[in-house]
Amino acid sequence: MARIGFGNWSRTAAGKAASRGTTEPYRPSHVTVTRRLRSRFTVRLWSIRHADVLEKVYERFAALFLKLHPLWLRIGYDRAEAPVKAVERRVKGFLFDCRMCGQCILSATGMSCPMNCPKRLRNGPCGGVRADGRCEVEPDMPCVWVQAWEGSRRMAGGDAILALQKPVDHSLRETSAWLRTTAEAAERRAEGA
Repeated sequence: MARIGFGNWSRTAAGKAASRGTTEPYRPSHVTVTRRLRSRFTVRLWSIRHADVLEKVYERFAALFLKLHPLWLRIGYDRAEAPVKAVERRVKGFLFDCRMCGQCILSATGMSCPMNCPKRLRNGPCGGVRADGRCEVEPDMPCVWVQAWEGSRRMAGGDAILALQKPVDHSLRETSAWLRTTAEAAERRAEGA
C-alpha cells in the first residue's frame, strides 16, 4: 500500500501544476484575501452610481416606516425584529453587500457600506488606497471610501460624509437598523412635539 501523507500530496500538486505547463499551483481566479466574488461588488457599484435615486427611495421608505411606528409599538419592536431583519438582510445584502452591523450609515456614505472595507474603517480611507482607487488589502476591489466619496457627490445630502461617525457597537450586530432608526426618529418627534 502506498503511503499517503502531506509530503506526497504536495509533490502530487506540484506534479499536476507542472503537467498543466504552469510553475505555480492552481489558484482559482475568484479567490482574494477576503474571498469576495467580483459579482458582489458589481451591484454595489451600481448602487453607488445611482446614489441620488436611492437617497430619494430611502427618504420615502424611512417616512413610511415612521408612519408605521404605532403598528410596530402594537406588535412590539422585539417581535417585529425577526421578519424585518430577514427582509432588510436580503434587500441591503443584494444592493449594498450589507454586513448587518445594525448601525447603517449608507445615507451618509454615498450608499457605500463602510463595513465592506477589509479594515472596517468607518471614518474615511486608510493611507493605503492605491493610485487607481483600489483597496490596498484586496487589490481587485475598488476602495469603499473612494466609492463613498463619489456616491456622496451625487446625493443632495452628500455633505453628511464629512460628519464623524461613532465606532461600531458590536452588540447591535445582526439587528435591524431600520427598526432602530424608526424608533429613534419617533422618539425625537415625540420630544419635539
